[in-house]
Amino acid sequence: MALKTRTILDSDNGIYSESLDIEEVFQSPAGAIPFRITKRRLHGGIRDGVDIIEVDNGKFCFTIIPTRGMNMWKGRCGDVQLKWDSAVRGPVHPKFVSLNDPSGCGWLDGFDEFIARCGLESLGSSEFDQNGVLKYGLHGRISNLPARRVKVSFNTETGEIIIKGVIEEARALQKRLALYVTYSTFAGSSKLTVHDMVKNRSSVATDFELMYHINAGEPFVSAGAKVMVPFEEMCPRDNNAVEQLPDWNIYQEPLPGRPECCFFFDLAVDRNKNTKVLLINSQGTRGLTLGFNKEQFPHFLVWKMQRPCGDSYVTGLEPGLNFPNTKSFEKEKGRVQILEPGETRSFEFSLEVLHNFGEISETIHYIKRLQSNASGKILKAPKPDWCE
Repeated sequence: MALKTRTILDSDNGIYSESLDIEEVFQSPAGAIPFRITKRRLHGGIRDGVDIIEVDNGKFCFTIIPTRGMNMWKGRCGDVQLKWDSAVRGPVHPKFVSLNDPSGCGWLDGFDEFIARCGLESLGSSEFDQNGVLKYGLHGRISNLPARRVKVSFNTETGEIIIKGVIEEARALQKRLALYVTYSTFAGSSKLTVHDMVKNRSSVATDFELMYHINAGEPFVSAGAKVMVPFEEMCPRDNNAVEQLPDWNIYQEPLPGRPECCFFFDLAVDRNKNTKVLLINSQGTRGLTLGFNKEQFPHFLVWKMQRPCGDSYVTGLEPGLNFPNTKSFEKEKGRVQILEPGETRSFEFSLEVLHNFGEISETIHYIKRLQSNASGKILKAPKPDWCE
């Protein structure tokens, strides 16, 4: 049988694998490609009790965290590291993250992943009621909920490697949302595809929000690195971003205390509604592309934090259903989504590491072609309909 599947975790049926180590070889037309899938539990400090799954497809290595909403902690493809140096030395077990911190920013206590999910009940800025009591914390709960079911699969004929997990975000008498996560790659590939599905498992309609924090830092992103984003319209989120607007697509030398900034986009697309953005390192020798469909992700932003390493030097490429404002503002603007009972919504994006000028120039050409057919309007101030 070509497809082999192992269940790592199934809380409903009492299945749990303390460790796992699978080594296989895919016989490709170009020769044998060994790949490996391992699972282990971390011990000590704020990592204590965190389960991680490490995949090495023979070229692209990445680490998934079932304990933290199936987020991706970090990766490496050839000499390209996909990570950033957060002040938080994770991965952090959710028991050490106070989502109900009165500041509304408890989510940041666990934030150091390359891919972090924001949602599902809410995302974006913290929101407080009229008495100053926290209503919705920063970026929601899904990244701090453990998966209840996890499986790994590999196909010895095609070389495909698949990691699947299910997370439930539920509250008795109120909501029951499920997130079905799938990571897929092929032996020897520089590409990773993420396919998520959100399902309303309740008997009544419910609303939800979803955004992805895809974060790259040093050494891939450093002073002189560049981001290419094809757009119809873009704007700075706030006054901090207004000041940095002239260099919105270029990364600067780190500066202690430099404020974070965000730029919001209405992206340009091809005839199939597909689009791509591209990060290029300062030498112009390596790239990282993010590709997705605008009908699934109608909104996009670039986040920049350019402080000395560890304090932090990082950029975020962030596709989403909505912008990261308070939920009430997004609801007022009609960007909070509704799921009917039993309804599902699917989301997919792909990441690919580019290792040479030819690959990079091909993607640059694609993005420039998208931009040539778009208005490329840059607003000099926050757009009231987008920015709270």
